[in-house]
Amino acid sequence: MSEALGYFFMSWVDPKLLFLIASGTFCGIYIGAIPGLSVTMAVSILISFTFKWDMNSALAVIAGIYLGGVYGGSRSSILLNIPGAPSAIATGLDGYPLAKRGEAGKAIGLTTIMSVYGGFVGILVLAVAAPAVASLALKFAPRDYLMLAIWGILLVGSLSGGSLAKGIFAGAFGVIIGSVGLDPMTAEPRFTFGNLQLTAGISYVAAMIGFFGVAEVLVQLHEMHLKAVKQNVAKIIPPWSLVRKYLPLATRTSGIGVVVGALPGAGGDIAALMAYDHAKRSVKHPSAPFGEGAYEGLVAPESSNNAAVPGAYIPMLTLGIPGDAVTAVIIGAMYIHGLKPGPMLMIETPHLFWFQVGALVLANIFLLIFGMTGIKLFARIVETPKPILLPLILLLSAVGAYAINNNPSDVYWMLGFGVVGYFFKMYGFQVGPIILGMILGPLMDKSYRQAMISSEGNITQFAGEFFTSPLSAIILAALTLTILSQTSWWKRMRGIAKV
Repeated sequence: MSEALGYFFMSWVDPKLLFLIASGTFCGIYIGAIPGLSVTMAVSILISFTFKWDMNSALAVIAGIYLGGVYGGSRSSILLNIPGAPSAIATGLDGYPLAKRGEAGKAIGLTTIMSVYGGFVGILVLAVAAPAVASLALKFAPRDYLMLAIWGILLVGSLSGGSLAKGIFAGAFGVIIGSVGLDPMTAEPRFTFGNLQLTAGISYVAAMIGFFGVAEVLVQLHEMHLKAVKQNVAKIIPPWSLVRKYLPLATRTSGIGVVVGALPGAGGDIAALMAYDHAKRSVKHPSAPFGEGAYEGLVAPESSNNAAVPGAYIPMLTLGIPGDAVTAVIIGAMYIHGLKPGPMLMIETPHLFWFQVGALVLANIFLLIFGMTGIKLFARIVETPKPILLPLILLLSAVGAYAINNNPSDVYWMLGFGVVGYFFKMYGFQVGPIILGMILGPLMDKSYRQAMISSEGNITQFAGEFFTSPLSAIILAALTLTILSQTSWWKRMRGIAKV
């Protein structure tokens, strides 16, 4: 036990490791805040510089960038309605209305506190119950991932102003866009219409910047006569009474984040979406209507997506299975440094596990420190006059889209999706479900095929497995309730029950 504690505190007492974690967290926050610069990209580039580093130094700076980057996406989502990462899409639903009300400082302060809280909950589960959570993740079959993906698409009704039909339409539109390119199993082109450039697919990051950034600029052109709202940044740190009020919700949504983060291929974007939906269903009296500046709409996704970071470490360290794209890159870094993530890692090198836990704790502390700095400077962004701000957003969007692959075609896609997103918004459709459809579509496609292969193509056997497996039956019941709860019949029944 004393040896484990020694490795846990190694990064705390070594000035070099301390500096690397602090630098990684700081850079991660500001990389995550820039649309188009993803955490996965940052970690991938960083690994090329760490070939000659010692193992602890490499893993320390990666932990800082990972945790900081997931949080950083919320800043641009709140201030500009342009998510820095897919996991911040849900944050913007209530964060951006708060910024339009002049409460950007308070919104960022609250998200920082709740992100740090969610991170600590996730780290605690990683330290105490990693093997148990990993064994639970292994019980998910391809059909369960299929239902999770469908569930995510159906949850878009919660993100679409209460209209299930509009939400499903937007989500399905995203699934179609995400299917463009080569089939992942047969390598046959899909929806390419003979165009070679489309065989590589369409970047969801370029689409996200277009649907959120460019579309928002076009919408704001209708409001050029309105003056910029003065932001109240006199008191950034939220009062303890407000934090205490939302701790029960943050605890529940952090639990969602850990479990979903531990599911291979799921990640913080699905976790944030499910947490937001949970908040919308469980909170009876929100501070404001959801989608119009409810603090609960910030607490749920931000605590959840940061809890998903330690959650993604669980299958990586215990099973050698990446929880998301970033941990897949981290596994590559571990192999480069002579490690083999998996069950034997916990037996042969238990010190590495405790070092990672200690590094994540330290990164979370630095997240609190750096997350509370620069808020006044960031808040001034939304105070900029619109004739100056809107061209700057367009420029930032173009740079972000180009930076994905250094390809001008991504900029064209961004502009095209921006125009489409503008018309979607004008006719009452939310664009968030489109991006979620692009992300969840490939998972749904792959899981369906794997499930059919395991059923040997027998549709009866395939359908029957949804009821014979307890886990599948639970997910199917939750999915069915989600559909029913968003129908007018369900709402009428609830109204009669209340009477």
